[in-house]
Amino acid sequence: MDGSNEESALNVNASSIKISDVSQDGDTLTFAITSQNLSGSGGVCVFRTYEDFVWLQQSLFSQEDVPGLQGVIFPPLPGKPLSSHSHTQAKVLKQLGFLSLGDKWQVYCKALELYLQQVAAHTILSKSKELHSFLSSSESTGKQRIKKGILNRLSQAVEEMRKEGHKDVDELFQSERERTTNLSVLFKVSTEKFLDVVLTKQKLALACGHFSTSLHLCVNQENPDAVAFSKICLKLSDIIEAMKGKIEKESDNDMSTLGLGLELESRYQEAKREMLFRRTCRLVELDNASKNVDRAKPNKKALMEEVQKATQKDFDLISSVAKQEIGRYRRARVQVLQDFLIGWCENQLSVARESSVLLSQYLEACKGLAV
Repeated sequence: MDGSNEESALNVNASSIKISDVSQDGDTLTFAITSQNLSGSGGVCVFRTYEDFVWLQQSLFSQEDVPGLQGVIFPPLPGKPLSSHSHTQAKVLKQLGFLSLGDKWQVYCKALELYLQQVAAHTILSKSKELHSFLSSSESTGKQRIKKGILNRLSQAVEEMRKEGHKDVDELFQSERERTTNLSVLFKVSTEKFLDVVLTKQKLALACGHFSTSLHLCVNQENPDAVAFSKICLKLSDIIEAMKGKIEKESDNDMSTLGLGLELESRYQEAKREMLFRRTCRLVELDNASKNVDRAKPNKKALMEEVQKATQKDFDLISSVAKQEIGRYRRARVQVLQDFLIGWCENQLSVARESSVLLSQYLEACKGLAV
């Protein structure tokens, strides 16, 4: 999750994982995924659909032999890509937000790329043999059966939402639960508001294009009295077209940097919240096991005590993994969001400088028309 290239069973450089291309056949997108060995001596290219990504995510949830797995903050998988050809634009925007914008699913591909990099860099998840198969096997993995595991337990836990309000025995986790609940809402709202800004910019760019075209309709070279006015219309059309280009560049930058960063952070807050909820469910199980010991009859007390000890051991391990995950999460997420913010600011400044030079040239040209 922290993006470092740690040694793992994968022997894959996490940062080398790229989605180099995407092809569309109806509503199905196929992604070309490339990766390189840590030694840099060889590379692999595989083709995967979204169902393959779902298979990988479910496989990561289903690793029954991994101690403390429920304490892991699983990198969040983006939602299923929806084609605007078969769904309304409003539905696509609601489900995917920033990931539905841009040409040829570029932002969506970047989100999937980040997902794979974070899984491959994770100290626990990177050891998954399913991940190795996903990145190296020439065959599609999406139709393989998934054994029941943590995902099913999570589904059952969601049906018992009353556990979410259970008081925690550890103040660190209690404060993290409250903090994450609040931040999840704030990041979701921030992402939605910033998406509104980007969509407004796109509408402005479209309007500028229409206005620029309309100005050309005012040009009349046959009437000598209208020549001066026509020159002004043409120059103004060029200026409006330049503004259109500026707004489009800003919008593209918004999507690929800060927009993607906010969307990713919003999903990660939910992933962290899910991990904390899984731990809370185990805490409730431990409390129930302790109560069963107190209520047990003499002939069953020893058995209940064994159950309680096993539950306590499992809970302690999950809590230990969760504390490590929270520490790693704080370091990684701050750095990732900071990188997106820096990239957004740098690109905004670059676009502003280009526009300033161009508009200065147009200003001088307009002064010439006034002479």
